[in-house]
Amino acid sequence: MKSSAADEPRAPGQAPIKTRRFSISLVWIVPIVAVLVGISLVVHNVLQEGPTINVTFKTGSGLTANKTEVKYRNVVIGQVSDVELSDDQKSVVATIKLSKRAETFTREDSKFWVVRPRIGAGGVSGIDTLLSGDYIGADIGQANNRAKQFKGLENPPPITYGEPGKRFMLHAPDLGSLDIGSPVYYRKIPVGQVVTYTLNPEGKGVDIEVFIHSPNDAFVTENTRFWNASGIDINVGANGFAVKTESLSTMLVGGIAFRAPDYSPNDVAAADDKDFELFADQQTALAPPNGKAQYMVLRFDQSLRGLKVDAPVEFLGMEIGRVVGINLDFDAQKRSFPLNVGIVIYPQRLGQAYKKMLTEFKHDPNDEAAGIRLLGTFVDNGLRAQARSGNLLTGQLYIALDFFPKAQKVAFDATARPVVLPTVPGSLEQLQEKLEAVVDKLNKLPVERIAGNLDSNLVELRKGLTQFNAKTLPSVQTTLADVSKTLQSASSTLAEDSPQREKLTETLDELGRMSRSLRELSDYLGRHPESLIRGRPDNAAPLDLKGPPRN
Repeated sequence: MKSSAADEPRAPGQAPIKTRRFSISLVWIVPIVAVLVGISLVVHNVLQEGPTINVTFKTGSGLTANKTEVKYRNVVIGQVSDVELSDDQKSVVATIKLSKRAETFTREDSKFWVVRPRIGAGGVSGIDTLLSGDYIGADIGQANNRAKQFKGLENPPPITYGEPGKRFMLHAPDLGSLDIGSPVYYRKIPVGQVVTYTLNPEGKGVDIEVFIHSPNDAFVTENTRFWNASGIDINVGANGFAVKTESLSTMLVGGIAFRAPDYSPNDVAAADDKDFELFADQQTALAPPNGKAQYMVLRFDQSLRGLKVDAPVEFLGMEIGRVVGINLDFDAQKRSFPLNVGIVIYPQRLGQAYKKMLTEFKHDPNDEAAGIRLLGTFVDNGLRAQARSGNLLTGQLYIALDFFPKAQKVAFDATARPVVLPTVPGSLEQLQEKLEAVVDKLNKLPVERIAGNLDSNLVELRKGLTQFNAKTLPSVQTTLADVSKTLQSASSTLAEDSPQREKLTETLDELGRMSRSLRELSDYLGRHPESLIRGRPDNAAPLDLKGPPRN
C-alpha cells in the first residue's frame, strides 16, 4: 500500500504544505460571456470598418454630420461623420466613413458630388432628393494609387458608372452655346454628350471633350466631321435666306452633330481620344478639303455697300473662298478713297480642274512663287474680280472671279505680298455709266430750239388749215358742184342707152365721193392737226374715201 504525500516524513524545520482545489462561482459566468461578446463585436466592427476620406466642397449646403449618406447606383456605401471649415476658411471639408466593400472608392481619380435638384443642359436631375434629402454621389475611379483627400465636384459628371463608349476631343474657336451635358447627334439621334471644355494653352480656342455611347461610337470614323448645331442657324447672305436647326433641344441648350461625307472610301472607326475640328455649320463641315489657303487683295474704286466680311468668293459660279477684310484707303494722286478688300481662296476646291492644272503645268502646290506666276497668266487672259449682287432683297454683294476678254490690260506684280488681283466695275456700275452717257447725250440736244421750231410750225400749219377750210375747200366744192351741174345737163341731152351717158354717170359718182372725202379730211385735220407730223395712228377709225356702194 502506497503512502500519500502527507504521510511522507518531513524534513526538520519544514512547514506542512496545504493544497486545495480551484473553483469559479456561477455568478461570474454571465459577465464574462458578455465581455467576450462585446470584444467579438468590437473586433468585427474594426474588421468591417472601411476607410475614412475627406472631400472638400465649396459650401456645406446639403451636408449634415451623421445623416448625409454616400451612394453609388442608389446603394449606400458610406456616411458623412463630420462637416467643418477648412483651415483657410475658403471651403468645407466633409469627413466620410466608407464601408468595407467601398474601399475601392479611395482611388485617387474617384469622383464625389452633392446630389440635389438641378436643371441643366442634360435635363432635370435629383428630383428624388426633394423627399429623401441631399446626398453625396460617388463614382469609382480607375487609377491604381489610393488617396484620402478629394476635391468634390460642383456639378454631377455627365458620364458615370463606367459607361461604355469613346471620348473625343474637339477644337473650336469659341464655345458658342455649348455647355456640359449638351447632346451630340448622329443623323438627328442623340448618341452622346459634352463632357467638359477648357481653353487651349494659348488661349486662342476652346478644347471640347465629348463622349459617344457604345455602340454608336463605331460611327465616328477617321473622316468624320463635327459641327456646332446649337440654336437656330439663320443665314441671310449673298446665297439667299436659310433657316436650319438640329432639334428643339439644340435651340435651348445647344448641341453638336457629326457625320462622315457621303463619299468616304476605306473609312475606319476612329480611335479613342482622337482630335477633331469643330466646324461652325454643316455646309462648312461636309465641304471638300480646303487645302492650302491663298490670300489676295482687291482694290475697288466704287462703293461696296452690301459687301460684308465672310461674303463668298466665287469662280465661274463655284464658291472657292470668302472675304476676310474690308478697309478704306486714300489715293493721294487721285484724291480718292478706294476700298481694299482682302479675300482668301482655296484652289483645291476647284476639284478636278485643280488636279488637271497641277498635271498640265507640272505645278507644285508648295511652290508659292510658281503658283503666283501661273495666276499672272490667267490675269493676262482677262481674269478679273468683280463685286456682284447676290440677293436683290437684302442688297448683299459677293466677289466673283471671272474672265473678261475685253478688259483693259494691266500690269501684274508677281512679287507683291499679298497678291493684288485687278478688278472691274460691277454690273450695276456699268449700267449706271451707260445710263449716264445716254443722259449726257440727251442733255446736249437743243431741246428748247427744237421745241420752239416745232411750236412755230404748228402755228403756221394751223393757219394753213384755217385758210384751206375757209377759202380753198369751199371753192373746190363750188367748182365740183358746177361741174356736176354741167355733167347732169350733158347727160340729159344724151340718149339713155348711150355709152357716153354711162361714163358721165360714173364721173358724177366719183365727183360726189371726192367731195365727201375732202370734207372728212378737213374735219379730221381740224381735230388732229398733229397727224401731219406724226402720221395717222394705226388704231384710228378708217376714213370712208369711197362713199356708199353703187346700186
